[in-house]
Amino acid sequence: MDATNEPEATRKNPTVVERTSELELVVTRTVNAPAALVFEAWTKAELFRRWWVPKSYGLNLLSCEMDVRVGGQYRLVFAHEDSTMEFFGTYLEVVPQSRLVWTNDEGDDGSTVTTVTFEESGGKTLVVVHDRYPSKEARDSGSADAMPEALDQLDELLASMYEK
Repeated sequence: MDATNEPEATRKNPTVVERTSELELVVTRTVNAPAALVFEAWTKAELFRRWWVPKSYGLNLLSCEMDVRVGGQYRLVFAHEDSTMEFFGTYLEVVPQSRLVWTNDEGDDGSTVTTVTFEESGGKTLVVVHDRYPSKEARDSGSADAMPEALDQLDELLASMYEK
């Protein structure tokens, strides 16, 4: 089926991944849902766990804890080979339907700071994910390759939740 004939709510928008400096990576994507719903998918553990992990990675998200408030923390625990791996950090800013900022503290070489903004226009939301890494090596080993697939999954979740 031609993408132009698909219902607008299910049409996939492109994801743009840009390395904007030696320490920064920016991912942009417009999703077909209002900012309130998109923000909810980023801040409610029961929704976040349904889209965040790319299915092609074959990872099992064992635990997803999110205390989304300034000073609150998150922890994601994955089954990995014969053990687990964890991602965790602290929320620095929480502006409902507009902005989230958190640290990624699991790295040995310092924290990565992630800023996500949500800008609604005409019932769609421009999502911009900006990561600032502590080093070029950390940036190069980051999960930028996972974002397009994760955002595809976010679009699918939102389409199932939102009907115009």
